[in-house]
Amino acid sequence: MATRKRPGENGRRDGTPSKHKPPRADGPGHVAALILARGGSKGIPLKNIKMLAGVPLLGWVLRAAVDSKKFSSVWVSTDHDEIEKVARACGAQVHRRSPEVSKDSSSSLDTIQEFCRLNPEVDFVCHIQATSPCLHPFHLTEALEMITEQGYDSVFAVVRRHHFRWQEVNKASGELTRPLNLDPLNRPRRQDWDGELCENGSFYFSTRHCIMNEGLLQGGKVAYYEMKAEYSVDIDVDIDWPVAEQRVLRYGYFGEANPEVVRLMFCNVSGCLTEGRIYLSKSGEQMVSVNTRDTAGIRMLQRENTEVVLLTSALDSVGRSLADRVAEVTGCQVVEVGAEPLKELKPMVEAKKLGWKDVAFMGCDMPDVGCLNLAGLSAVPHDAPSVAINAAKYICRSGGGAGAVREFAEHILLQKEKAKARRRSTDSV
Repeated sequence: MATRKRPGENGRRDGTPSKHKPPRADGPGHVAALILARGGSKGIPLKNIKMLAGVPLLGWVLRAAVDSKKFSSVWVSTDHDEIEKVARACGAQVHRRSPEVSKDSSSSLDTIQEFCRLNPEVDFVCHIQATSPCLHPFHLTEALEMITEQGYDSVFAVVRRHHFRWQEVNKASGELTRPLNLDPLNRPRRQDWDGELCENGSFYFSTRHCIMNEGLLQGGKVAYYEMKAEYSVDIDVDIDWPVAEQRVLRYGYFGEANPEVVRLMFCNVSGCLTEGRIYLSKSGEQMVSVNTRDTAGIRMLQRENTEVVLLTSALDSVGRSLADRVAEVTGCQVVEVGAEPLKELKPMVEAKKLGWKDVAFMGCDMPDVGCLNLAGLSAVPHDAPSVAINAAKYICRSGGGAGAVREFAEHILLQKEKAKARRRSTDSV
C-alpha cells in the first residue's frame, strides 16, 4: 500500500488555505477523472495508445479510474480519432479539445480549464497522467479520501527519492558546482536519510475553484499523497518503454480479480491454442497444429492446481475425434460450446463453486466478448479482431497457435505470485 500519514506527521505538508472553498454540505459533489491524451506526442508518436504489456498505454490508468468506482465521470481529453476509439472502448467519455489547447505550447492547465468550462457540473477534477501505468484504484481512493474526509482542496502524488543533487554550472565560465542537498563531509547513508519527496506525475486532484479562479492545480489547502517507488513509473522517450513494460508486468493493475485463487482457465482451441486452420487429408482426416510452447504453458498451470478447460465451437468444423486427440495431448477436458459460450460456461463455473472474478478466459472473436468482459483475467492473441481485443484485459504479443497460450499462462502465474507476495507483506505487518 501507499504510505499514508496522518496530519501532523512528517508524511504531509499543508499549503495556505483558500479563502473561498467550494461547498461540501452533501459530500464532494461531482468528481471527474480526466486523462489528457493529445495525438501529437513528439517523443513517441501516438504514445498514449501504443501497446504496453498487452494493453494500450491509456488503458492502464483508465482501468484504475473506472475500477476505483469513486468518480462521477471518467473522461479522456483528446484531439485524435484513434485515441477517442480506445478511450471509449475502455469505458471513458471523450472531451474533444479545441485546436487552441491542442498546440505544442498548450499547457495541461489550459486544457483542464477548457474542460471545466464545458462541464459546469464538475466540482473536482482528478487529472491523471496517461504515462503512469502502474496506478492502482487504491491510490485514487485513498487520495480522494483526503479531500472528502480531511478537507484538502488539492492532493497530488509524490515519490520518495534518494538522489544527491548538485548545482548545474556553465562549464565555460569556470564556475564550480556545489552540493544542493548534502554536506560532502557528512554524506548520509541511504538508511539514515529520509530522502526527498518529488512529484511523480501520476495524478493531481483539485477543486474547480483552484483551477478556474486561481489558475492552479495545487492550490488552497494542499497535501501530497506518497506512492511507493515501484508504482512510480513515467514514460517520456522510447528508452523508457521496455523498462516500464517489465515494471508494469510486476506491479501494474490488471483488474478486479483475485489471481491468487484462480483455479480455472477456459481457452479456445481454434484461434488460441491453434492458428485457426484445419488441415484436411485426401481421405477426409482432420489435422491441426499445436505449438509445444503452448502445451508447456498449460502444464505450468496444471502444476499450480489451475484446471484448464479447452473449448471448441459447434460453429467450427472440428470433429469429435480431433477434439479427443487434443484432449489427449494436453491433458485437458475439451468442451463444445455454442454461439453464446457464456450461457454454457456459467453453470460450469457455478458447479465448481467459483466466481467469474476467479476465472481466467482466453478467447479470440466476437462470441467470446461476454466471457472476456466477465472473467477476472482475460486475454486474446494479438491477431484477434478488434471486437475481442477491446474486451480483453491482456493482449498477447504472440498470435494464435504461436505461443499466445504460453504467454497468458505466464501472465496468470505472475499475477498469482504478486497476490501471494501482497498477502505475505500484509500478514507480516
